[in-house]
Amino acid sequence: MCVAVAACGNSTPSAPSAPPVNTNSITITAAGANPKNIQVALGSRVLFINNDTRPHNMTSDPHPEHDECPAINQVGVLQQGQSRETGNLNAIRTCGFHDHDNPTNDALRGRIVIR
Repeated sequence: MCVAVAACGNSTPSAPSAPPVNTNSITITAAGANPKNIQVALGSRVLFINNDTRPHNMTSDPHPEHDECPAINQVGVLQQGQSRETGNLNAIRTCGFHDHDNPTNDALRGRIVIR
């Protein structure tokens, strides 16, 4: 019984389950953000590329405060074909991101692990 209870706790439905990919870019398509879980070096920037046919407003978690990692908020609204970098990610932490205009769409949510 204790094992079953311990196994049921601490799950986060919107968190990506794949291990982080070492890259500094995230591409957005009609299918969502890819990769959804990345790892970057301390002080890095992350490039968001919008290859979808519609705009996306990429911001830091949580919605609607966007204050977990304010450097992500520098990406903002990306029109079709646009790309923009975050500010420098200067703290060792894990930052969630999402599309502010579609905050419940898990395909447009992800994490940036800063090491």
